[in-house]
Amino acid sequence: MIYLYFILWLAIGACAFFVRSRREVHLLCGLYIASHLLFAGRLLFGGNYLSTSGVFFTFDAAGSLFYMLLVIVGGFVLIHSQEYLKDDDFRNYRKYFALLMLLITAITGVYFANNIAVTWILLETTTLCSAGILYHRHSEQTLEATWKYLFVCSTGIAIAYLGILLLSAAASNNSLNYEDMQVLITHGNPLYLKVAFLLILTGYSCKMEIFPLYTIGVDANFAAPAPASALLSTGLVNAGFLAIFRVYRLFAETEVFEWIRHVMIIIGVMSLIVGALFLRRTNNYKRFLSYSTVENMGIVAIGLGIGGIGVWAALFHVICHTLIKSSLFLQIAVVRQIYNGYRINRIGDYININKVGAIGIIAGIVMILAFPPSPLFVSELMILSQTITSGGWWLAAIILLLLCIVIYSVCQRMIRLCYHPNQDELHLSNINRRLSYSAFVLLLGAIILGLWQPQSLVALIDKIAIF
Repeated sequence: MIYLYFILWLAIGACAFFVRSRREVHLLCGLYIASHLLFAGRLLFGGNYLSTSGVFFTFDAAGSLFYMLLVIVGGFVLIHSQEYLKDDDFRNYRKYFALLMLLITAITGVYFANNIAVTWILLETTTLCSAGILYHRHSEQTLEATWKYLFVCSTGIAIAYLGILLLSAAASNNSLNYEDMQVLITHGNPLYLKVAFLLILTGYSCKMEIFPLYTIGVDANFAAPAPASALLSTGLVNAGFLAIFRVYRLFAETEVFEWIRHVMIIIGVMSLIVGALFLRRTNNYKRFLSYSTVENMGIVAIGLGIGGIGVWAALFHVICHTLIKSSLFLQIAVVRQIYNGYRINRIGDYININKVGAIGIIAGIVMILAFPPSPLFVSELMILSQTITSGGWWLAAIILLLLCIVIYSVCQRMIRLCYHPNQDELHLSNINRRLSYSAFVLLLGAIILGLWQPQSLVALIDKIAIF
């Protein structure tokens, strides 16, 4: 079944390269989202959930949950992009939407792949699609960012490939299916298993935006149009997270699992340090939000490393981060239309220029900093609780210290945007408050999750977290 949809999605994306009007691009976008909604409906209500299609794809709980988030965020990104890029050259305009649809298709494949090699192939495909989006502006900065992205991501994927080869050797080359490998590597060579995990984690860190290859994700979000950054910082980051999480879960019954959990804690703390420090140094709001992603993914890695309820909290954190961060990037897209830039030390007085957008950003910052009623407060409290319960007082102290630095840095920057005098030229005719209202819908979904977690969602996360 999924192959038919893949063919349809690829065909729609390919057609977008050759259409002759913006109206035709918009019609293709509408058809593309409608086909994803149809697929999501069949997944939820058509009996396809938990089934396997075409040998290499299984509609499991984790893939299905993240796919639903992708459809929601992808729809908002496509709609906001139409307004954000309305003055662009038509050839670049249609190419952007074609690549965006192909990127969403590749991410969908990553979510449902039940084979480690297929996951690897599709993650490399996301690199090619993302690179075209990064070069949309055709400037020297975007060209440099595009080549960096291609080089670092391809290097990372190559490193992950070496890890997959070692993992395959530990599994006696019998199968690359995740379920089969989980059994086959149980008594594998511990050295092979440790090195394999390190290589895969290092390689895929460029997609999840965690230490050590986090920098390329920050550069990518800086270069890409802001609506596309909303997808890169959520849908693509989630793809990297899920790829790492599936590999992490493979080792649950091996003798090296405790060691792997310690590695995840170290990587998480390093990512949190990087995010906390660079939030103080950056002078660009898009980079600022990107370092916030690094910080939040560091918390997720710590949750996986702590184990217990920390795994559940890590999954919940990723889900809620998707809604909050996509909302913030879409709000920042409106900021760029008004100020024609993202320079922190020059733009300000946003509360008087676009009150709706400023309220959306302030509310989003409250959410991303995990202040109640943010759902991230729930997940971070769970992670800290599990950390203390496990005897990691020193780790809890480090996390709290770094989070205090994050809170100070973020509040300082956002107060400047909303209340400090503006020094840049304004383009008030570009204000579209409907986009600010639209982006607030995603944030509202996160607020609801902070106040009430549906039992169906809790049960789904339980199913993913228990292995």
